[in-house]
Amino acid sequence: MLEKIADKWTIMILTVICPKPSRFNEIKRRLDGITHKSLADALKRLERHGLVTRTVLPTAPIGVEYAITPLGHSLKQPFEALCSWALKNGGELEAACTRYDQGKH
Repeated sequence: MLEKIADKWTIMILTVICPKPSRFNEIKRRLDGITHKSLADALKRLERHGLVTRTVLPTAPIGVEYAITPLGHSLKQPFEALCSWALKNGGELEAACTRYDQGKH
């Protein structure tokens, strides 16, 4: 189950669309480094798992908007806790990696 919600892009995509629905290109602009294909694949996966909805907008040209579902929104608190933990302990994790790497001459 964790592989469906805990990968790098899933957390970042849900963070972007949590405050308000967003169009594909808006999400892509806000996620530095994500490719078009990676974003498209991730959004399809999130829609399949019931974490986002995809709505075709009656505009010219046709637009698509993604919104977080109540199920997706329920991940906000755990994700915020994870981000807080990472910010608090990031230095310690890096120091542990350095110690480990230095011991592996």
